[in-house]
Amino acid sequence: MYLSSNQSRALGQAMHLMAEADDADTLREALGIPLLDLLGADTYVSMVWDPATERFERPAAQNMPACQLRAWDEYYRFVDPLTFAMMKRRRPTVATQVLAQNDLNRTEFFNDFLQVERLHWGINIYFFSEERCLGDFRIWRRRERGNFDAAEIEVLRMLEPSLTATLDRLNSGQAPKPRFESVPDAPALLRQHARLSPREADVAWLVACGCPDKQIAQRLNVGLPTVRFHLANIFRKLRADNRASVAARVQTLVESRHHAGLSA
Repeated sequence: MYLSSNQSRALGQAMHLMAEADDADTLREALGIPLLDLLGADTYVSMVWDPATERFERPAAQNMPACQLRAWDEYYRFVDPLTFAMMKRRRPTVATQVLAQNDLNRTEFFNDFLQVERLHWGINIYFFSEERCLGDFRIWRRRERGNFDAAEIEVLRMLEPSLTATLDRLNSGQAPKPRFESVPDAPALLRQHARLSPREADVAWLVACGCPDKQIAQRLNVGLPTVRFHLANIFRKLRADNRASVAARVQTLVESRHHAGLSA
């Protein structure tokens, strides 16, 4: 996947924010600008679904006025043909994947809400821990920028495991549980198939689980410089440029090798 220098910088900023985060709402707000830069977009909104009230709450936004957020909550969510349909998919979804643009253009939601802010193309992603939605990103572009493409969807898919684990950790106030709890031999798989040292495998696994550097250091009883030394080796061995790439590659490798072992 090719990333421009601006996109690479934005991705690095996002990963740094996740590594240092200690509050979920603050993190969602801080991620707005890097996500807009990463995806070449104009408007960012993030909310959290509350099943008790059946409403999206705790909004964070870039380039979306508070009055528009209130209008969505008070009225437009009831005529919004996209948000809940995209949420059901549980993966990064472009608006045109659930409703053709010509059909969207004829809706009240588009003409009286989106067009007020000159929004035309959208992509949403929702972060789930089992059945609990931890938060979402709703990212929109103006018409002249063109629709989101497969490469941009893949960027969000690459970020998804780390973001989900980080939001889960911050919302629970606890150290994150491994994303693949059914794979107790994950570090061993990483040692065998990624040629990582025992300590590198432990660090890579904790990165994939969403742990920031400080927490990795505490869990492994080593210093921060040691963690970052191992991370540099992991980046090189996995041919990864950042923590999101490490998390995505660890996820793919562990799942594929574990399932292969189960079917053997």
